[in-house]
Amino acid sequence: MLYEPANRSRAPAPLLVLLHGCKQGAADFAAGTRMNEAAEAAGVVVLYPEQSLAANLLRCWNWYALHDRSNKDGDAAVIAAMTRQVMRDHEIDATRVYVAGMSAGGGMAAVLVRDYPELYAALGVHSGVPAGLAHDVYSAMRLMSDGPVPSDVDAAPHAVDGAGADVASIVFHGDEDTVVHLSNGVAVHEGAGGSEDHPPLDTRQTTTQPRPGHRGFTRSVEYGPSGVTARELWIVHGAGHAWAGGSSAQPDTDSSGPDASREMLRFFLQHQLSA
Repeated sequence: MLYEPANRSRAPAPLLVLLHGCKQGAADFAAGTRMNEAAEAAGVVVLYPEQSLAANLLRCWNWYALHDRSNKDGDAAVIAAMTRQVMRDHEIDATRVYVAGMSAGGGMAAVLVRDYPELYAALGVHSGVPAGLAHDVYSAMRLMSDGPVPSDVDAAPHAVDGAGADVASIVFHGDEDTVVHLSNGVAVHEGAGGSEDHPPLDTRQTTTQPRPGHRGFTRSVEYGPSGVTARELWIVHGAGHAWAGGSSAQPDTDSSGPDASREMLRFFLQHQLSA
């Protein structure tokens, strides 16, 4: 499914590839996140790939499989090919292509940025997991429930930062998520970016207190050159496994949280691939 904003300019547009979670499809994920509304305001094209039942009976992206760029039938390769097709057919700015996802979609987004750093300029992970720390269903379930453990990182020392040493990333995670442990979101945030060659210039943390109808959250931000935010971690207090700020009419969303869709687009549009 593809959404093209009515207000897009004549210039090549940015593209966001947005990946749903398990038991979801493209249309309900778009409705739940309200990403089309945010994309309309920002002039961003949004591609919603949809996992097939043949590939996974729960429509989960197979983020824990052994991914190899030579495997043309793997989920990562298929999504990358879809991305390139949309870029060719819809006048997309090749320097401003982004990928994000929820839960299993977040895990797959991390895999895509790791495996295709020349394609995606920034990463968004909502309630997801780092790339490279699980290789089958059992290890995937353990990672989701317990978070990364030292043996995982020791076995794959470049896995957590495998999304790319300099990738720009924004992460959202509820601190009462009982499906994917909060430490996974923290690991994505800590692993994606801030290499020795390009250290963050400034780090700040702010906490917003809850008020009626709105959850509180803690936002940790690392700034790069020119005041651009290089990495952001949003921990939403009291939130479970649900997209923050989504539609109250859809499942797997939390309308009382901060607006993850608009914040992700705001973050992404600061970043582009170097020529």
